[in-house]
Amino acid sequence: MKKLLLMAMLTVGMTAVAQQRIDLWPQGAPHSNGDAQDTAYVMVFKSPLSAEGRGTPCVVILPGGGYSHLAIGHEGTEWAPVLNGWGFSVVVVKYRMPHGVKEVPIEDATEAVRLVRRHAAEWNIDPQRVGIMGSSAGGHLASTIATHAAAADRPDFQVLFYPVISMDKAVTHRWSHDYLLGADATLQLEEQYSNEKQVTADTPPAFIVLSTDDHVVQPRNGVNYYLALQAHNVPAVLHVYATGDHGWGIRPSFRHHAEMLMELKGWIGTFLL
Repeated sequence: MKKLLLMAMLTVGMTAVAQQRIDLWPQGAPHSNGDAQDTAYVMVFKSPLSAEGRGTPCVVILPGGGYSHLAIGHEGTEWAPVLNGWGFSVVVVKYRMPHGVKEVPIEDATEAVRLVRRHAAEWNIDPQRVGIMGSSAGGHLASTIATHAAAADRPDFQVLFYPVISMDKAVTHRWSHDYLLGADATLQLEEQYSNEKQVTADTPPAFIVLSTDDHVVQPRNGVNYYLALQAHNVPAVLHVYATGDHGWGIRPSFRHHAEMLMELKGWIGTFLL
């Protein structure tokens, strides 16, 4: 009973409706993946606090899916009512699949962060409290923006769920590797997008969550990223749950769902101050 009550308190509400859907590239994207039907857009879920004229923090969400599809529900839009209830505005990104053109999802994610900051005054968002959240391959994309983006486009914090981090064939999620970089990617390219090797002192603070028994993405992806952040004195926390495997997202069926939400709310809540 206590667990159910805690879950209800943490989730606050069960539905949220996007106030806006905005195409990311109305004038045409800088790169194409060869699929004219695969378009990029964002769904905007404003915090109720923004209606009061308060500059709220914002989370830009990048769902996972192995760079071949998007789990846009439980790793995307279903997070909106939770984060809205905690005082955050939410922007869920429907980014394009790379089909071996690595620039495509990276440009989409970067443009989404830029879009939020361009509309910060209009949407009552604090442009200096714009974070990024990614799950699985979306975690790789989020950590890519966190480690590769120019200073003006860098997020202010990052939240990563069971993330792909490395592109080293011995460590990576091979499906994500092949769809993003190609099966025959060079060692130089793999190292460039092994994000644990791209951390600097300017990389934003991170909250990393994963399960020990994840058989899809090796847990050492997230662990090695945490260690790299620590080595560069970047504030970071790592939560490792004994069970859960992979892909649980916001689903209440995840055994540690309530605990995970409580830990996340405690950490991310510092950006509300």
